[in-house]
Amino acid sequence: MDSRLREIVKEVSHTNELPDFKSGDTVTVHYKIKEGGKERIQQFQGVVLQRKGSGSTETFTVRKMASGVGVERIFPVSSPFIDKVDVNKVGVVRRARIFYLRGLTGKAARIKEKRF
Repeated sequence: MDSRLREIVKEVSHTNELPDFKSGDTVTVHYKIKEGGKERIQQFQGVVLQRKGSGSTETFTVRKMASGVGVERIFPVSSPFIDKVDVNKVGVVRRARIFYLRGLTGKAARIKEKRF
């Protein structure tokens, strides 16, 4: 039963070819929005707080500051509305889930950038 369910999920699910990114990275998510009969692409740039789940149910959370207020958005990896994801900075963090960033503001909320 379990193998048949996996096959059906593979057929139905939409797979995106996303770049490799992890928590602490700064990314720009290009997201399709339908308003009436029109469709446009909106960019959401912020720090990845976590990646959660696996396979078709995997999600990632992105946080940005907008007018001094923290805004978080959860994106499903297999969403057909994600046009593309650009990795702007590769951050150095020691945790898989960096929720401590919610309590920090200003310079304290900076993340070290990985140097190549």
